Amino acid sequence: MLTQLSAYPKAVREREEWILARRRSRNAVDPRFPYSYLVEDERNAAGEVVPTATVFLTNRECPWHCLMCDLWRNTVAETVPAGAIPRQIEFALDRLPAARQIKLYSSGSFFDPRAIPPGDYEAIARRVDRFERVIVECHPALLGDACLQFKDLIHGHLEVAMGLETAHVEILERLNKRMTLEMFAESARFLRRHQIDLRVFILVKPPFMLEEEAVEWAVRSLEFAFECGATAATLIPTRGGNGAMEELARDYAFSPPALRTLETASEQGILLKRGRVFADLWDAETWRGCATCREQRVVRLRTMNLEQRTPDPIHCEMCRDQV
Repeated sequence: MLTQLSAYPKAVREREEWILARRRSRNAVDPRFPYSYLVEDERNAAGEVVPTATVFLTNRECPWHCLMCDLWRNTVAETVPAGAIPRQIEFALDRLPAARQIKLYSSGSFFDPRAIPPGDYEAIARRVDRFERVIVECHPALLGDACLQFKDLIHGHLEVAMGLETAHVEILERLNKRMTLEMFAESARFLRRHQIDLRVFILVKPPFMLEEEAVEWAVRSLEFAFECGATAATLIPTRGGNGAMEELARDYAFSPPALRTLETASEQGILLKRGRVFADLWDAETWRGCATCREQRVVRLRTMNLEQRTPDPIHCEMCRDQV
């Protein structure tokens, strides 16, 4: 069952206008610097927990205007100057501890030439030559020769992260991502043909979905991702903050998932034993849930992320919530 919203347009062009009209202002970012960077542990496909650097690059906004996206807030309006992206990576790596993997996250698509100038690929490859794995993100429509060119330049293994968002066909269409499940599957086949690993992003309780359906569709989306050859999938609790989502919330077409929903979806995903399943724990302290057991549940989720097992369930006398 989908929640309804009469004000949200059905036609693509009207949706674009509706989404853009509800945006807030961008954050002040500088193309000379990444807007964030960090190192955190992640379990790799071999079962090792390895330090992984993430550099959040400052670059031009993605050409797609997805309903739920807030990544545009840390982008610039024009393509960054030649050499800016390699310098951003160097800036971050000079300030980060050693790591074995690196994620170059671009608030959009790495292989969008308006976001990451292809002329910078060689310089980028030189900056990341110490890493055994290089992970970038890209919309399925932009995979092609540029991806293969970059793959041939780097020393480490290339992994591409793609946003599936949901396997729910009707909701996926409403997200304005301009992608179908068939398009996603074909892009996944392209990656497999060229020995490039696939990582997938999945929304937990996207807009228009009821809370009681969220776990089922998160698991069904995980199953679809693994059928497409994904080796890892990240469950992202859908959040507000971009203007459009707040508008949907006023009409009861969106609310963030409960912590319990994410925890259950992550647990069931791990029990599939078809690939690594990670819960995105960004901003976990603000999630909807019981204040008494929230911290314990977040710790449990971190354990699941690193160990890919399901620890003993948490029993809370205050909320009587049980995994």
